[in-house]
Amino acid sequence: MADGTRQMAQLHSFAPGPDTQRQLRSAFGQFSTGVTVVTAQTAEGPIGMTANSFSSVSVDPALVLWCPAKSSSRYPHFAAAEHFAIHVMGAEHEGIAMGFAKSGQAFDGLDVTHNAHGVPLLGDCLARFECTTHQIHDAGDHAIVVGRVGSAAFREGDALIFCQGRFGRFDKPA
Repeated sequence: MADGTRQMAQLHSFAPGPDTQRQLRSAFGQFSTGVTVVTAQTAEGPIGMTANSFSSVSVDPALVLWCPAKSSSRYPHFAAAEHFAIHVMGAEHEGIAMGFAKSGQAFDGLDVTHNAHGVPLLGDCLARFECTTHQIHDAGDHAIVVGRVGSAAFREGDALIFCQGRFGRFDKPA
């Protein structure tokens, strides 16, 4: 606008319920999040899942959380896992994130090692938290998995973010 003011868009109010699930997902999607890939070892082999529901919880003790959907075919494996790793993805890792969003076995071509618990560790990430499952809480159609961090690592780089159904990154200040 010529006078430097910005017109505010109208908020769309609704009551969450069965008929407004798409609207609720759109409202949730207005919040930008980082992107992670969570990995674990199962009796059938390694498994991974892309998740944007990650948060630090506590420094002392070192705790993090993530929230897998119970409707995912991979959920039972993560709910049963005693150990797992959370990998924070960099802006250059959109392909890795998409691979694990589509398939739990998207490890081909990646630099992968295994820790002492057999958990697959991705070599290329911004940060990694190797965890022991501390608690799992029921949370509607998801679970809240709290992990005690036994080992952490990080490097410098730009984070991959997810907002409004799209991957992106922060622009560097001029």
